[in-house]
Amino acid sequence: MTANSPQGPQSVYTITFEPTGRSIAVASGVTLLEAATQAGLPIDAPCGGAGVCGKCRVRFVHNAPAPTETQQQTLREEELAAGWRLACQTVVTDDATVSIPDTSLFSDQLQILTQSESIIEQSAGDVQNGGPPASIPLRPGRNVAIAFDVGTTTLVGEMIDLPTGQALAVAASINPQVNFGDDVISRIARSGEGLGDELRDSVRDAIRALIDELCEETNVAATDVRAVSFAGNTTMQHLLAGWPVTSLSQLPFEPARYESLDIPASELGFSLDPDARALVFPVIGGFVGGDTVAGILSTNLFATASPGEPEAGPIVMIDVGTNGEIVLAASGKLYAASAAAGPAFEGARIANGMRAAAGAIEKVTFPATPAEGDVQCSVIGGGQPIGLCGSAMIDVAAGLLDMNLLDETGRLARAESPEAGACSPALASRLCDDEKGQPQFTLVPPSPDHPGVAITQKDIRELQLATGALRAGVVILLQHVGLTPDDLAGVYIAGGFGSFIRRRCAQRIGLIPQEVPAATITYVGNVSLHGAKRILASKHAHQQANEIARTTDHVELSADLNFQLAFAEAMIFPD
Repeated sequence: MTANSPQGPQSVYTITFEPTGRSIAVASGVTLLEAATQAGLPIDAPCGGAGVCGKCRVRFVHNAPAPTETQQQTLREEELAAGWRLACQTVVTDDATVSIPDTSLFSDQLQILTQSESIIEQSAGDVQNGGPPASIPLRPGRNVAIAFDVGTTTLVGEMIDLPTGQALAVAASINPQVNFGDDVISRIARSGEGLGDELRDSVRDAIRALIDELCEETNVAATDVRAVSFAGNTTMQHLLAGWPVTSLSQLPFEPARYESLDIPASELGFSLDPDARALVFPVIGGFVGGDTVAGILSTNLFATASPGEPEAGPIVMIDVGTNGEIVLAASGKLYAASAAAGPAFEGARIANGMRAAAGAIEKVTFPATPAEGDVQCSVIGGGQPIGLCGSAMIDVAAGLLDMNLLDETGRLARAESPEAGACSPALASRLCDDEKGQPQFTLVPPSPDHPGVAITQKDIRELQLATGALRAGVVILLQHVGLTPDDLAGVYIAGGFGSFIRRRCAQRIGLIPQEVPAATITYVGNVSLHGAKRILASKHAHQQANEIARTTDHVELSADLNFQLAFAEAMIFPD
């Protein structure tokens, strides 16, 4: 892609995006991913622009550039010939017309969990126990505060009344930092490339927009907002506060700051009450952050593990995600660890994977027996499915295991196998080989106007890695205190993704210990947001959060000599 003007090489080019017809002028050397974002068409790039996930596919209608080596490895020859490229790997060096398919756009219709379950509902006594922290100003008239769950993918804000703690309104949005990478590792790397200020400013701008939305909905002036609080993983909190994150990318993964923060909100760039405060949760470790502290506070695990309290039996809380956090309350003490599950649950590195957004298959139901019936798929928002999200992947793997089409090692049956022959014709017809000759299970058959949706052998391996990491983390944490999954009295499943998975399916693939009775598995919802609300309304809860971070035993799984063995064993699906 080269073009010259009479004065010399051209340095600004026009990119037109279809089907919107939107055009933008960008400087030479900018990636197409960045150009689309500037045009208000954010493209999904879960790998952070490394060119390995293949999710940022676009098609050049005019002036297609030569493909890079990375693109030649990721895209098929016929796709390259038809003008398909990876936006993150394509540098603008000429005018061009580019078509962005719906499957490549970052959806603004994600399922965002804003509620917590009844198990952690705030008690009236908690609010009355001292009222809000002393630093928060209360004035005659209206007094409100806003709590924020600062997630890697989403932001949720909830306005509450002070001092009662009563919920007034809730708002949610995408965390714009997804344009810098899908996970914390990508964002730490981008910060190291000198983009720390951009990461900080983008999330603060999004939070300001949520504050404006909440104030407009409740007819509250911004000057009546007396405090804001933030709970997120260690990286998200550091980026929001503007603290360095370089140390989180290398051993021993030490945060720049462990302690909680209570400073004027204006220091974080928020124009509220002149004396408004900003509260940021303390963290337990480099990858066990303030959202985990908020979860412990919200589920009352701290009280369960306190000396002198009645022993309810060991309880484990699992926040399922790219970086899964695990907390164990046992023998009067708290233990916490993080397991790098990888991005499979978010749809990255999955052939037809996507986040839980409109068009995603989110639930798959298999027939009662292999010999009868067919699968049924539920799609978020209805209509034609364009991919599948993590909860559907878990359903498919569990169903295939039940149908004997997937063995305990993760090997997917082929169409000509005896296992397929024992299935109904409808079910067996879904087994076929992909373009590389590897087996796959089709959910939506391809057609002239639809590429189809399938789960491949490689996808199963990615799911095994993600599941195995979390399962091994639970086992090692229990071993740390001389326990086994049989000893657990209960399991709490926290977080947005966790609330959409089915108990039976999660246990079938080993994501949740099979030894635990299903009745003792409890979904606790968005505990990060709930904890952020509690520290605004209760001085006691604010003090307790600091005590939780200080006294919880941080178990570093990578330093445990038994982790690799536990991980290898956890890669095998349960019988």
